[in-house]
Amino acid sequence: MNSRNEKQGAWLVLAVGVIVSALTLSATAQVQTDTITTSGQATTEVKVDRGTVVLVDGNDLVVKAEDGHLVHFANVSESARATVEGQQLGIHDLKPGMTLERTITTTTTPQTITTVKRVTGTVWSVNPPSSVILTLEDGTNQQFKIPDGQKFNIDGQMTDAWGLRKGMTVSATKVTEVPETVIEQQKQVTGTMPPPPDPDADLPLLVLVIIPTDAAPDSAPAEVASTELPHTGSQLPLIGMLGILALTTGLGLRVARLLA
Repeated sequence: MNSRNEKQGAWLVLAVGVIVSALTLSATAQVQTDTITTSGQATTEVKVDRGTVVLVDGNDLVVKAEDGHLVHFANVSESARATVEGQQLGIHDLKPGMTLERTITTTTTPQTITTVKRVTGTVWSVNPPSSVILTLEDGTNQQFKIPDGQKFNIDGQMTDAWGLRKGMTVSATKVTEVPETVIEQQKQVTGTMPPPPDPDADLPLLVLVIIPTDAAPDSAPAEVASTELPHTGSQLPLIGMLGILALTTGLGLRVARLLA
């Protein structure tokens, strides 16, 4: 088998007297194809980017990264969402000062795609060493290319395309293995609201003073303290004092006359 066939990982098996180790098919009719996917060990990488919203202009977003660089996200999709304090916010809901955190999870899975093609037919014509025409089961003829340098095992004897003869029944299987890498990414954006601004120390404090208004006109007037004695008061002490004063005055006048 030449180096080209080794790289493709293709091999063919011909039954009923003819075994072919490699055969390139040029037609697809009456060819059964099976595909088998084998996955290897997946690897996961998680990347976290943090930044603060600086500007939101339409669908353009400018974020200041942790290292101080400004990152411009142009034409952010309307369906993009950020989870901020339990709320799903779109591009137009973001405000300067918000802190955003984007988590990107990348999963890389190696795979091998194995393609198996099978064909059964009878040799109708051979054009050695490049091609062979087979009559398929439905009666149609199709041409298949033979790789350069291909050897065939016929009844235990190795030969090339020149050893094929008309009427030989050929059942061929071609297996091709192609390695692939499948990369999947999941993005999640979370954030927090900006902190409330600190009050300015230079601003005066506002003191609320409540001043009561005048009483309503229909309200009852306040009581005025009375200067009159209570009705329970008596004039007897006053009369007694006046009597004592008159008696004292009379005695004084009498004494004055006797001394004169």
